[in-house]
Amino acid sequence: MEETVLCVANSYERKFYLNPEFASLPESIRQELQIMCVLYTEDVGGIFMVVYNEDGELELKVEHASDDFAFDEIGSVLKIKELQRTKEELFESLELYYKVFFLGEELKKDAVDD
Repeated sequence: MEETVLCVANSYERKFYLNPEFASLPESIRQELQIMCVLYTEDVGGIFMVVYNEDGELELKVEHASDDFAFDEIGSVLKIKELQRTKEELFESLELYYKVFFLGEELKKDAVDD
């Protein structure tokens, strides 16, 4: 399965990475992604990734070191559910952007009218 990484925050290295292929995203979107990812790792730890699956859908993924006993597994699940709810519009826009500009899909008329 081919995935494309949009961005990653790593609590171990205290770093944020935005895939340079997405440098054309508006600054406000890039900042929102960075804030969202960094706050996630500050809250629960680990490595938080926002990736596109092969169908162009966004997935939120988390990894953590096996010896990271401070990682909050329950908090991680709850935080991801919260992000999916509160950032739904952002995620839908990012999926549409990816499908049009990276996968070359046509905009559907009903997607524009929403």
